[in-house]
Amino acid sequence: MGRVVLTVLLGGAALGCGSWKRVGTQDGPAPADQLTQLINVSSFYQRLGRLAAAEPLPFVGSVAFAAGPADSVITALGLSIENRALAFQREGNLFVARYRVTISFQQEGARAVDLARDEIVRVPTFQETLRAEESILFQQILRLTPGKYKVQVTVRDAGSTAESRAQGEYTAHSFNPGTTSAPILAYQATGRGALTDPLSVVLNSRGAVGYGADTLLAYVEGYAFPEATTIPFRVQDEQQNVVYTDSLRFRGGRPVESQVIRVAPDSISLGELKLVVGSGTDQRSASALVSFSQAWVITNFDEMLDLLRYFGEDDRVSAMRKAPPAERSSLWREFYAETDPNKTTPENEALNQYFGRISAANSRFTDEGTTGWRTDRGEVFIALGAPDESIETSPGTAGRVVRWTYLSHRLSLFFQDETGFGRLRLTPGSRAEFERTLNRVRRQG
Repeated sequence: MGRVVLTVLLGGAALGCGSWKRVGTQDGPAPADQLTQLINVSSFYQRLGRLAAAEPLPFVGSVAFAAGPADSVITALGLSIENRALAFQREGNLFVARYRVTISFQQEGARAVDLARDEIVRVPTFQETLRAEESILFQQILRLTPGKYKVQVTVRDAGSTAESRAQGEYTAHSFNPGTTSAPILAYQATGRGALTDPLSVVLNSRGAVGYGADTLLAYVEGYAFPEATTIPFRVQDEQQNVVYTDSLRFRGGRPVESQVIRVAPDSISLGELKLVVGSGTDQRSASALVSFSQAWVITNFDEMLDLLRYFGEDDRVSAMRKAPPAERSSLWREFYAETDPNKTTPENEALNQYFGRISAANSRFTDEGTTGWRTDRGEVFIALGAPDESIETSPGTAGRVVRWTYLSHRLSLFFQDETGFGRLRLTPGSRAEFERTLNRVRRQG
């Protein structure tokens, strides 16, 4: 069962989460090391109720509501964007990208609430511009009247004119006395003492939490409880099984009270994780994502182990495959820590690069009737990266031969279509040379 900690958060008491990644903190993977094509990421997040857009400028957004003064509703819209999606330019000692966010909240029979903001991202190194995990957090707070809204968000890169759009429908509920907000997934939150105080949260727009590693933070407000009150709270997995139950306890006699729920999914199932507060018509919920990393939307343990077939840790992978479900999370934590080449960063750069190459292989090698990473070229690409030189003889014919050259390894490999059915296989001699080189590379670390 996952560990859950409930924290009363009074006005002015700040609370943070160490997994918040800021722009300009750590180096990221190269352009090929992009994990966003392993599955249809935008569709997955849309299923969780997010605003999600695909290429050419992918982003994930969330909308959260809290009570405002009088009958208003404070609305927070957050976006998560990757550096690699923007076109950076060198300006002095920095690399700079500019983008515009256009937001529209449309309520039937009323004038739309529209706004636009221009933003600048500055990073100190070129490597920072290539980051393929969440690296930019955008947030906008506005005030609305209760009701149903069609929300549309457009993000446009000023440097390349790339543009993506996402839309969804959301309901801004009235917050009557004795009710609560929905859980607001956040990296940081500060409790309020009055409805006129600003809502001070840093939204976790993806709502992603690493399996067996991270802690998910959810901020909940309660409004004008006349006396001490307990509100039921539960956590459900993707199969609607209740994996945890508890209660939120409000003291009463205050216009607004705040609590924070911390969920550490050390043995909760992968996939969607639903946090539900209240019951009946006052029930409010939010969905999070439990994955192997905040950067990878991979939510099946056996699929993950299958994908690791070329990673070079066969004994550890085999141990995880044979382990009973109760031991898998601890074995995964050990595997993640022991294969991490840079312990000073929250990411495992080796795994980031590996899964990035899987994604790139699936995009590059589409002509053999199977997924790119399962081809011989995909295997070599994942293990050694892109070749320095690729030469093909008699393309499209029987007897087709492709030669890859790796200068740093002093290695030439030949792939041949011996059957004429389009399947390029390493020749026996090249297979032996590849495995010798790969063993040498792995021994050298």
